[in-house]
Amino acid sequence: MGKLFDLESPLFSFLNKFADLIYLNILTMICCIPIITIGASMTALNYVVLKMVRNEEGYITRAFFRSFKQNFKQATLIWLVLLVIVGILAGDAFILNYSTVAFPSWFRTALAVVAFIMIFATMHVFPVLAKFENSIKHTFKNSLFMGILSLPKTILMMVCWAVPAVILIFFFRAFPIVFVLGISGPAFVCALLYNKTFKRFEPEEDTGDGEWASDSIEETDRTESIK
Repeated sequence: MGKLFDLESPLFSFLNKFADLIYLNILTMICCIPIITIGASMTALNYVVLKMVRNEEGYITRAFFRSFKQNFKQATLIWLVLLVIVGILAGDAFILNYSTVAFPSWFRTALAVVAFIMIFATMHVFPVLAKFENSIKHTFKNSLFMGILSLPKTILMMVCWAVPAVILIFFFRAFPIVFVLGISGPAFVCALLYNKTFKRFEPEEDTGDGEWASDSIEETDRTESIK
């Protein structure tokens, strides 16, 4: 019984991570308020949750703002690109629903398919940016590559991010749960899913000849240990 309440017990480890996720969720929401900083906030969030999955989290606040500052420029540009794409798709959807012009039925289907592909292709964007150093072009490219490489997990990631929205629509009384875990919760579960995929492309131990024994994707570990 004493081991159950030991500070090193699985119960306390779970409660500690749970508390960290609540704090991380609130921190992310606060940093997303300016809207323009959403990209940097999501990148920092993914940086921290991956550390949590690997039990390397250290100081949450320090790790979050380190990644936020380091990736701010690229994350903001990527976020603006995504906003433009979403704006175009939303505009097309509005025209389809409210225009007096009769569009063919296949056009609506094509728009839905494009929207799905866009979400699929960008599912790994901020995690990839948080972990690997790349140009914006290669960040998008590698995000799509990893999405295809781990197709079932990518679909599960999409489901994870959809769950909070579904809960709010059909079970609004669960809003407090969404408020404290609606962002960090899905991000943590997604990190559990893409963790092994990322490890395939991270530098391994030096082979002795100065080269890293890793796959050919263009990347390097962006940050050092936060501890």
